[in-house]
Amino acid sequence: MGLTASNLSKTFEMGSHRVEVLEEISFRLEKGEALAITGPSGSGKSTLLHCLGTLTPPSSGTIEIEGRNPFLLEEQELARFRNNVVGFVFQDHHLLPQYSVLENVMLPALAFPSKGQGLEGRARKLLETVGLSHRLDHRPALLSGGERQRAAVARALINSPQLLLCDEPTGNLDQKNAGTIADLLFELHEEENAILIVVTHSQELAHRFSRHFAIREGRLFDEA
Repeated sequence: MGLTASNLSKTFEMGSHRVEVLEEISFRLEKGEALAITGPSGSGKSTLLHCLGTLTPPSSGTIEIEGRNPFLLEEQELARFRNNVVGFVFQDHHLLPQYSVLENVMLPALAFPSKGQGLEGRARKLLETVGLSHRLDHRPALLSGGERQRAAVARALINSPQLLLCDEPTGNLDQKNAGTIADLLFELHEEENAILIVVTHSQELAHRFSRHFAIREGRLFDEA
């Protein structure tokens, strides 16, 4: 099982104008593979990630994750599928300020409860792995930028997703923290054996991936 994108296109209607953001994109990733996607701003990188993450449907073409086309599911089923199968890490951590670090990491698993008594234990283990076991009860405002992004990585993994999508995960960090987050993503990707896709402007980060695609004018090019 893996991820397959077939002839994926995305068009936005802007008044009387049609803007074609993605054009006929096709690729396949197997479980355990890692892919970097680069390209200039406005090239469609984030749009592709949102399609792959089932946040927005393609205008044409298909996506299969673990042998299923998620866009054939009813809305509630799709929300559950996304919650269970896809993990997201964005450029901004999006931690909720009123909750502790531990509570923030647990939140995705509470949307569709299934882990029972093991949930808090997994959250604590993930936070230990990302080096935040001493910050469990802290609010996000008390964390550094690098710590908040590490918490966001732990949160993305709480449901053991098959697909981990990262949109500029090091974009707001200094060089040292960016390197730490990159190392952490690779370490956890290997441990979890998920599919990892990272959208980045950083060529240094992209060159660490075994597979590297670039988007230019809505089309995908293999840079490996």
